[in-house]
Amino acid sequence: MLGIEYLNDLENIELYMILVLCIFTIWFILNTVKYYRGEKRKVKNLHRFAKAGEMDAQHSLAHRYRKGYAVKKSCQKAAFWYQKAAFSGDNDAKNLLEKIREKKHCS
Repeated sequence: MLGIEYLNDLENIELYMILVLCIFTIWFILNTVKYYRGEKRKVKNLHRFAKAGEMDAQHSLAHRYRKGYAVKKSCQKAAFWYQKAAFSGDNDAKNLLEKIREKKHCS
């Protein structure tokens, strides 16, 4: 009850609400930027490990290119990295590469 009476006594509740919304908006924007920087860092590290020949990184990078997660969707790059992973011995990558070749597009 005390909280409701306190809110009724406030003269400029609209200003407080605007202040809260501004703080929330700034927090949301900063966390969104932080998230996308982290994703960019992950993709950069995946490229580094995939070029070094790590099979899991090649498969993960191919999946990101196939679906368009944090990178521009590209069937050619996905097929390239699936092929690298298949040459490294990844049977799942071989199956996905065959699906891409049969359909002629990524899904």
